Amino acid sequence: MRLVFMGTPDFAVPALKALHAAGHDIAAVYSQPPRPAGRGKALRASPVQQAAQELGLPVRHPLSLRKNPDEWAAFAALNADAAIVAAYGLILPQVMLDAPRLGCLNIHASLLPRWRGASPIQSSILAGDAKSGVTIMQMEAGLDTGPMLLREEVPITAQTTATTLHDTLSAMGGAMVLRVLQDFPSTTQDPADTQARLAAHRPARQPQPEDGVTYAPRLTREDGRIDWQQDAATIDRQIRALTPWPGTFTTLEDGTVIKVGAGTPVAPPSTGLTPPPGTVVDENLTVACGNGFVRLTRLQRPGRGMMEADAFLRGQPLPTGTRLGTPAPHSAP
Repeated sequence: MRLVFMGTPDFAVPALKALHAAGHDIAAVYSQPPRPAGRGKALRASPVQQAAQELGLPVRHPLSLRKNPDEWAAFAALNADAAIVAAYGLILPQVMLDAPRLGCLNIHASLLPRWRGASPIQSSILAGDAKSGVTIMQMEAGLDTGPMLLREEVPITAQTTATTLHDTLSAMGGAMVLRVLQDFPSTTQDPADTQARLAAHRPARQPQPEDGVTYAPRLTREDGRIDWQQDAATIDRQIRALTPWPGTFTTLEDGTVIKVGAGTPVAPPSTGLTPPPGTVVDENLTVACGNGFVRLTRLQRPGRGMMEADAFLRGQPLPTGTRLGTPAPHSAP
């Protein structure tokens, strides 16, 4: 098929590569414009743009698609069979949604209608969901509201992090969109055909149910502040969900910000004492929570890289009794 691909971050790269490797004719790749990055603030192309250039594909990166008739005309002139969208970052107006012959298909990293919106991977872990997955959806004007074409699940375990789930769903999305394009369900599909397709695990056009709709908000750095009044299970999910972005952090009594890269809930110390939340209770960086304890295993102090707890403690001792987490919004990293 003749396709347009629209995506920006790492999540979208496997799908672009899979479509290219399968022999689809990718007429153009749309991605967010290069942004300042690094200490020198030099412009850096997005991961999708970098991958497209390596594959020899033309790249477009308009600043906006709203009220941009020249861009609408250029998009329509590509005469695409379909546009494949994965974490692109710009809203497509209706005129663009309607331009490709088969419309625009979105690779969404959740089991729709749960976790529509900007942070589905992180939100599913934060909420303690037992499963996540990918939905290939026909796009329409609403926020992630279009009919589902294919939906596949993966479990979320006590070891699942945003990084591991991101990588799993990213690879799944690339494989799933190929299946949809190879066996595209008709827009006039009758109920019997739908049921037959579903029974055979083939792509099928289904409206999203009205029940179970949730929204995944856009995250900020402040979402990563650890509130030690929360129970250990909640803090564990926060660390796993928000690393590496926006990152979890706590503060020392002097206001120094310490980033937390990993931790794990542990049994209570043998003393049987219940110190105030945020108290370091042993030399292994076990911290009391509102209910339970979390042992911090990877940390980062200002000006240094993320490191294992024993290496961190050699440069930044946190003796038993140290209190963490004094609320101070201005101290967010």
